[in-house]
Amino acid sequence: MAKGLIRYWAAARGAAGVAEEPYDAATLAQALATAAAGRGAEFERVLERSSFLIDDAPVGTRDHRDVELPDGGTVEVLPPFAGG
Repeated sequence: MAKGLIRYWAAARGAAGVAEEPYDAATLAQALATAAAGRGAEFERVLERSSFLIDDAPVGTRDHRDVELPDGGTVEVLPPFAGG
């Protein structure tokens, strides 16, 4: 298991109720499942629409179960933004 930080931006921050929180997970899917536990449907909807960066590298369309998290890394949760 790796330990690091999840940062939430814009609507993700609002739905999470926090700006950031730690992760303790091997994969992005595990970290997001733990983060979603107990937060409700709105948070899950935001996650479904979001893009993710891990240490500034885009996750893209990769299956989150296959995306390994680095120890000491940072996951950025980026919901769709309006405007340019």
